[in-house]
Amino acid sequence: MDLQIAAALVPLLGWAVHGGILTHRLAAARRDPLTGLHTRAGWTARAEHCIRRHPAAAVLLVDLNHFKALNDTHGHAAGDAALIATADRLRTWCGRHGTAGRLGGDEFVAVVQDLAAVDLDALTTALHRPLPCNGVSLPLAASIGVCRLAELPVPLLTDALAAADAAMYAAKGRGRRGSRLSR
Repeated sequence: MDLQIAAALVPLLGWAVHGGILTHRLAAARRDPLTGLHTRAGWTARAEHCIRRHPAAAVLLVDLNHFKALNDTHGHAAGDAALIATADRLRTWCGRHGTAGRLGGDEFVAVVQDLAAVDLDALTTALHRPLPCNGVSLPLAASIGVCRLAELPVPLLTDALAAADAAMYAAKGRGRRGSRLSR
């Protein structure tokens, strides 16, 4: 190879490697390191895309019930196991019909293309299934708030999140189990 060509290719190779590293870091920053779910930024971009393409989309907020007590009683490893199990159950439930994310702490979010295409009762059942951990069966429970975008005057993600949040708190008020649709 000609020395001039090699000298020109070395900086290009360096920039290509640098670009690859930056792309990998950006992708990693959009994923929660514990659960593998999208972080708020990564999920928001996907949710907004889903909402634009699917008028029957719905937004869900999921909050684990009694998470602090579980963490305090069984330790942080058990709390982490509960978060990972919740993420896996939510991701599985969304399947090809939606995207799940972790907002932080014990709060999760999902967007699905069409609520009629998924079984909300199945999600509730999955999130309330006990978790085997270190020979102990940990009780899990979650409150779910749901907002159908079609019920909003203008289908904006921020409004859907606010309505799902209100529905989630209403579900918590009903005994901390189950789900509630926004109205």
